[in-house]
Amino acid sequence: MARNTLSRSLHDLGLSAWFGGTLANAVALNAAAGEAGSASDTGRVANAGWDRWTPVNAAAIGAHLIGSVGQLRANRQRVANQEGVGGMSALKTALTAAALGVTAYSRALGRVVSDAGATPSRSGTKPSKRARAEVAAAQAKLDQLQWVIPALTGALVVISSYAGEQQRPSEVARGIAPR
Repeated sequence: MARNTLSRSLHDLGLSAWFGGTLANAVALNAAAGEAGSASDTGRVANAGWDRWTPVNAAAIGAHLIGSVGQLRANRQRVANQEGVGGMSALKTALTAAALGVTAYSRALGRVVSDAGATPSRSGTKPSKRARAEVAAAQAKLDQLQWVIPALTGALVVISSYAGEQQRPSEVARGIAPR
């Protein structure tokens, strides 16, 4: 029981940080960077913020994944035998894989922007006309992807809540009875 509680805590804490941090950065950091003064300062501030977030985000994702594996191991009998749990687990795994892929791709794009230094920008994801073409292209992609990660991880929060409901004793009994 204690192991499952730890797994649940790691899962939830990691997911909440992954979701909340990327949403906060998309909503606040990218826009606020545009108020840094000059276009070069905007790029520098956005890069500094995202570069500081990266190790925290990596730790959050790691905690979420460790917790997810622990939960799956603890609930493997329910996954195999309770109606609806296998499908929910498959959907959750697919969304997690998608969120990981988008996060990794976004980080690769972020490295292009960060490695360019104080790139002239209007905001964290809006290049100025003076930005180099490859950096501007990376920022344009980041402008769209910054909303995809919170959407995917937010969907994971919703599905995790549903999964918690499936663990109620009445739901377990109802889900196993038809089999």
